[in-house]
This record gives sequence, C-alpha cells and structure tokens, in this order.
Amino acid sequence: METLRPGRMSAPGIKEPTEAIARARAGDAEAWGELYRDYAPAMFRFCRRALPTREDAEDATMEIFMKLKGKLVQYDTTRSFSAWLYKVAANHCWDILRRRKIRQDKETDDLDNVPLEHPDPSQLDQLIEQRSSEEVRKALEKLGGRARMALLMRYYSDMSYDEIADALGVRRAFVGVVLLRARHELRQALEGNAALAAGGAS
Repeated sequence: METLRPGRMSAPGIKEPTEAIARARAGDAEAWGELYRDYAPAMFRFCRRALPTREDAEDATMEIFMKLKGKLVQYDTTRSFSAWLYKVAANHCWDILRRRKIRQDKETDDLDNVPLEHPDPSQLDQLIEQRSSEEVRKALEKLGGRARMALLMRYYSDMSYDEIADALGVRRAFVGVVLLRARHELRQALEGNAALAAGGAS
C-alpha cells in the first residue's frame, strides 16, 4: 500500500481542474470561485503549519489566492496544479516569516550539532500518520523558521532542492543539512509529545 506523503492534497474526487483553470483565465468569476472552494481548505492547513497563529494562516490563505489570481496566466498546465499552488504558498509563507524574522536562531551557524544518524523517512511518515494534525502542527512549531519551511517545501510542496535553496536564500548543498536536522527535530518533538501524553494518561 502506498504511504501518503504528509499533507499531500489528496481530497477524493479532485482531478486536475483543467477546464476551471481555462475558464478562470478567461475571467470567469464562477470558475475562480470553484478553484477557491476546492483548494482553499488545503492551503489553509498548509499555512497553519507554517505560520504562528490561526489569524496569520487565514490572512495568508486570502493573500495567496489574491496572488494566484494574478499569476494564473503563468501556470504551466503540464504541471500538477496542486504542486504549483503549494509552491506559491510555501514562498508566500516564507516571505512572511522572513519579514518578521521569526525564530531565525539555530539556522545556519550550528552545523557541529547536526545529528549523525539519518532518520528513516518512512519511520517519520509513520509517526506523522499516527498523530493528529494538531499534534503535528505543534511539533512543527518547535522547529526554527527555516527548518520548518524547508520541511514544508520539500514534503508538502514537492519543491526541488534547487527551488528550496532559491526560496530560503541558502546554498543548495545546505538544503540537505537543513532537512536532516528538521526531520530529526520533528521526530524528537513527535516522540516527546507522545511520551508526555502517555505519562499524563497513566
């Protein structure tokens, strides 16, 4: 059975909205509303994982769709529409965090502290699947801004290392280091939350 990547837009019944995109590009407001209804909930969930508060996520979702309306003519219909949406959302959220300079500590100056062991991605996937979305969001909040966004860009937005490096303003070679640390920290946060919950239940 295929393991669903965390947060991947997998709502049943949503196919690539080729017809709606064509109509929206031609100025059809109803088609634009259809795209918004289908994709805004997933965009909000993504923003909620990336940004500090619910209000931030709500504002960002609206801002992203306003931006998308202007960018729709640039969309390459040979690519996945949802992947393109996630890429726009990831870049927008990172711009917000960078402007606010939220938790820019522990980002690039502590390479000596990078764990040597390589967390098994499938083990992390299993941990994420076993947790509620609220637990995952709280665990992500414990990560530094750049580490959190690198994870979201890679595993939710399917962005390449080159695209992540460009968005985060780091060397491509550093992206792997950021992701390694981020996976390690996320696993620790998820396991720590589980231990706390078990301790409270006993």
